[in-house]
Amino acid sequence: MSLLRRPPLWVALLLSAALFAVGVLGLGLVRAAFHQPPDVTAAGQPLEVAEGPAFSEAGSCGTQKVRAARELRGMWLTTVYNIDWPSRPGLPQATVKAEYLKWLDLAVQQNHNAIFVHVRPSGDAFWKSAYAPWSNWLTGRLDGADPGWDPMQFMIDEAHARNLEFHAWFNPYRGTQPAPSGAGTDLTKLAPNHPLRAHPDWRIAYPSGSKGRFYFDPGNPAARTFVEDAMLEAVQKYDIDGVHFDDFFYPYPEEGEDFPDDASYARHGAGKSRADWRRDNVNTLVREMKERITALKPWVKFGISPFGIWRNGGEGSDTKGLESYSAIYADTRTWVREGWLDYIVPQLYWTIGFGKADYAKVLPWWTKTVKGTGVQLYIGMADYRVGEKGDWSDPGQLDRQMALNDQLGVQGQVHYSAKMVRDDKLGSVTRYRGKHYASPALLPRMARLPASPPAAPRLTAATRSASGAVTLTVADAAGASWALYRTDDEGAALIATGRAGTPVVDPKPPAGTATYCLSGLDRSANEGPLSSPFTTAG
Repeated sequence: MSLLRRPPLWVALLLSAALFAVGVLGLGLVRAAFHQPPDVTAAGQPLEVAEGPAFSEAGSCGTQKVRAARELRGMWLTTVYNIDWPSRPGLPQATVKAEYLKWLDLAVQQNHNAIFVHVRPSGDAFWKSAYAPWSNWLTGRLDGADPGWDPMQFMIDEAHARNLEFHAWFNPYRGTQPAPSGAGTDLTKLAPNHPLRAHPDWRIAYPSGSKGRFYFDPGNPAARTFVEDAMLEAVQKYDIDGVHFDDFFYPYPEEGEDFPDDASYARHGAGKSRADWRRDNVNTLVREMKERITALKPWVKFGISPFGIWRNGGEGSDTKGLESYSAIYADTRTWVREGWLDYIVPQLYWTIGFGKADYAKVLPWWTKTVKGTGVQLYIGMADYRVGEKGDWSDPGQLDRQMALNDQLGVQGQVHYSAKMVRDDKLGSVTRYRGKHYASPALLPRMARLPASPPAAPRLTAATRSASGAVTLTVADAAGASWALYRTDDEGAALIATGRAGTPVVDPKPPAGTATYCLSGLDRSANEGPLSSPFTTAG
């Protein structure tokens, strides 16, 4: 992810780069020491409040109106450097699978409904690809050796079995990782089938020295098409729910060095300034990916998690940090305005009240930017920063940020990273889970995607297991997934969800009678009508 997304293990290894990034971004150790309540900005000005989080529109279960939050809840499962998974390269298949299932168990425990898995970290693949070698973060080898099984199919099947959306996370242009863990810029260490061996005109080495890596040249149209083809192969072969990029387009700047793309600029620049030409190259990638995904599988979502600042001041946010527009040539606002994305997840990795990039000021800029576009806004949450000095030493920081998200109508959160959600530093995850994720949630309905809400199912019987769980028998089931509601004194609350074909179970029913309604949902989270109420015996 961004330079700020380095976990502590790698800060020490990349200290010089990190210090430069901190200087550029203005994210030093001195942070504002105050917090504002969620209904005002840090300057004390009222926030422009949206309608708030969306809720189910399924109607009523008998006389009780249903209630269910609609928001995406997810976490990034990072494979590069084995940050999250697998715990180290070259593990046996059974161990890799067991570790992955534990991450899915965590997602279920947190009432998440999506997972974002790093399947193309650096020109490699976690599936058998005609375009890329197998990832060394899986196999422990740089030669592209086949592990002998299909991790992608396993990951998707197990995620879907738990009704988690599977978003395949790709880094488009990175071709290698720096040595010694990656090939760096040493051609002799590239896998025999690595495309940058066969196409020297596609590769650019940056930066110089031991930190260098190969990139696919964003300014070379043939390289760009190949990169798109490599990612679309996964869309074609597998039942993924989303294609996801983070903020790595043109590389973040290294002090004293510019990205050496003179040859492609001379050939393809067409009289534009280099900065405009680079932005056009990235824009073309984003636009073409959306068009090609839609042509291939129109129900698959396309989203990007960019650095949190588009531009400073003027039409940009009230910030004083690095600009994605000019530093990495990512014109994020254009992507939203043109509708080239289905969702956007800006990485807002700063505290409420931080002077150079105040969460309470940057967030309203993003909510205003997506308004009326049909592009859904989720926020990238900095779980990895909890416990740092200053405002991040407060375990309530993420909770307050999520309260602001709710107030401004943000449609979900993605947490970086899975390991940090598991570690629950300072009890921060327990705190925000209790306040924001205490109950299951349906995914936000995405109106721009195909809609086919299923007809109402019927509940016909119920059995109670020795553990107390109630399993309901369903007739006329339809749709891609289901949602189960149970009535109480306040209405009919969502208590469980599942994929089509999985048992409909209330895991924690009351001891006496209970009344349920069930609905079906299509791939785009459009909910059909509720079943008639069904009341169980005690």
